[in-house]
Amino acid sequence: MMNMQLADEEKFQRWQDLRREDLSGAESWLGLVGLYWLAPGRNAVGSAADALVQLPAGPAHLGDLDWSDGRLFWQPVDGDRRELQTDIAGAPSVVDVENWSFFAVDRESRQAVRLRDRGWAAKRPFAGLRYFDYDPAWQIEADWVALSPPLQMEVPNVSGDLKMVEVSHQAVFEVAGQQVVLLPMSVSDEEIFFVFRDRSSGKETYGAGRFLKANPATMETTAGPAVNRKICLNFNFSYNPPCAFTPFATCPLPPPENWLPFAVPAGERKYSAQ
Repeated sequence: MMNMQLADEEKFQRWQDLRREDLSGAESWLGLVGLYWLAPGRNAVGSAADALVQLPAGPAHLGDLDWSDGRLFWQPVDGDRRELQTDIAGAPSVVDVENWSFFAVDRESRQAVRLRDRGWAAKRPFAGLRYFDYDPAWQIEADWVALSPPLQMEVPNVSGDLKMVEVSHQAVFEVAGQQVVLLPMSVSDEEIFFVFRDRSSGKETYGAGRFLKANPATMETTAGPAVNRKICLNFNFSYNPPCAFTPFATCPLPPPENWLPFAVPAGERKYSAQ
């Protein structure tokens, strides 16, 4: 049992190292300096006051983003027109401009451009993250219960948009004798993704809630009067959403069903840039 706990704590430390590496790198959420919602048709990019995508410096008119018929094209003032891919199906196309870069994101039939300062870390180095100590008690085995029929749920994000999510399962577990439920925001072969809030939110942890992923490969099936599937929810690996680090993210918010009625003193604490 002790060796298993040590292995979990080593995994926990490696995960923290990867989080620090990701957030301190050039592509960090901390490097974002703008989010601009596009209008259909031509959208000017440059440092001019009337440009929709405002560059901090550089040419007054760098070029135009043309959004029409569900496609997005970049036409620089001096250069060839090319189509840009959004993040809807993977990594988006990136346009580099001196020390900045921008790329398009697709959010429920709306498109926006995020602007990144690639030299952000030299100006304000990453302050690091804080965590609760690893606690095996917050590695919880939950029942993975099928919902029939599936639940249709509207999930809001911090921009006020609503996304319809179909929920076909729920995780059911107990904490201190109290049964609670978590609804997943998405389920794939690679991961099961939850957004939750608890009584520590806004105090010791980020106010809008935290993210948690579970690995479907760890599921177990137990025989009994009925066959139930089990899922491991390790709250020690709960983490802050991008919105904890930048106002230019569009994070999903936890639905009321995922507001836990107790504190979860595990995982990532509230981020402070100081």
